[in-house]
Amino acid sequence: MIVCSCNVLSDHDVRHAMNTADDALRNAKQIYDCLGCSAECGRCARTIRTIIEEAYREFALACQADCPHRRTKDDAQDELAPATPNFPGNVG
Repeated sequence: MIVCSCNVLSDHDVRHAMNTADDALRNAKQIYDCLGCSAECGRCARTIRTIIEEAYREFALACQADCPHRRTKDDAQDELAPATPNFPGNVG
């Protein structure tokens, strides 16, 4: 399906760019840069964003429990927990 009629880009082009890029592509501008073009009218940005979100959701579901990139609920809570200052008298 054509998602960008200005640059004649298909959803397959967007997915291919995501799969072959050295870095993770997170927005439409990065997709355009990877494909060697730029946004013209911008009507496709929402569709490209949807394709990106769907692809990363699929990647996350495919990630196994023992994958080092998978974050658990406890990992996320540990990152958000405030660090306890190391003052004299603090135990822990």
